[in-house]
Amino acid sequence: MLGTARAPGTCGELIQGKIDGTNILVTCPVNLYSTVTANLDSSGIIKVDKSLSKVRLAAEKTLELLGLTGTGVNIGVFSDIPPGKGMASSTADISATCAAVACAAGVRLSAWDIAEIALSVEPTDGIMFPGIALFDHVEGKVARILGEAPDMELVIVDLGGTVDTVSFNANLELDNMNRLKEHKIALALEKIERGLGRGDLASIGEAAAESAFANQHILYKPELETLFQVCRELGGLGVNVAHSGTVVGLMFEADRNSAASVQTVLAERGYTVFCGSRLIGGGIEILTDKAGEKIWGPLNEYMGEIYGRQRKITG
Repeated sequence: MLGTARAPGTCGELIQGKIDGTNILVTCPVNLYSTVTANLDSSGIIKVDKSLSKVRLAAEKTLELLGLTGTGVNIGVFSDIPPGKGMASSTADISATCAAVACAAGVRLSAWDIAEIALSVEPTDGIMFPGIALFDHVEGKVARILGEAPDMELVIVDLGGTVDTVSFNANLELDNMNRLKEHKIALALEKIERGLGRGDLASIGEAAAESAFANQHILYKPELETLFQVCRELGGLGVNVAHSGTVVGLMFEADRNSAASVQTVLAERGYTVFCGSRLIGGGIEILTDKAGEKIWGPLNEYMGEIYGRQRKITG
């Protein structure tokens, strides 16, 4: 039986840090995807590209959760998301793999099930949760939906190089460095919650920029100030970053500024523009057949089974 699922990547995070000892990030899903196909068989072998060790491990753990240890599966991964940039490429691969393998077995996993598998592999983004989510990306202590995705476009600039997520989070000084910015992150979180609740795009952009600049002493981006000024010159709302990656997002109200024109201006100023994208709600989608037509649909309804397990860490 064949299962097909896709999970979105991100343009970094809207906010990331630590509050009262709990790691938090606010997701920034965009319309770039990792699509995974899974075909179960009786071979007992997990067949996947040798370079995709995290996908293999996610498949193993999913089969174990389903009580199908010893079942074989042939996995294909097709991704738009560049690795090592802080765009949740691994999380998207892992999440889509879990969903595809389970769907191939006739099961729909919850977002929590997938998050727990992903966290057992590595620190993970919260893109498996619908909407814009607050998530503990290290221990999974909290997941809370902050609201629907606002109508925003992001122009993604790559500052070059790569960052390994596992190595970054293993830094023994990271806790101390996060503690230094905790007050700023708490204020930014309050601001973005208000902004999402009221549809106030300016507040969302401000909160994201505050988190981006607060992260400079952890992972310095020399062009951040200049990009922020360029964004404001072009009528943008603010910037966000991959707090453990290399990309910066310039945030604009959708349809007010053409992503293509913004990209042109940035290219003229010498920046490497990866792409223009749209901020979307998170959540995994599965390919279903309706009346003979293949369509993408949500794996889970809007946080239905998750509400009971939400925990609030501020306020």
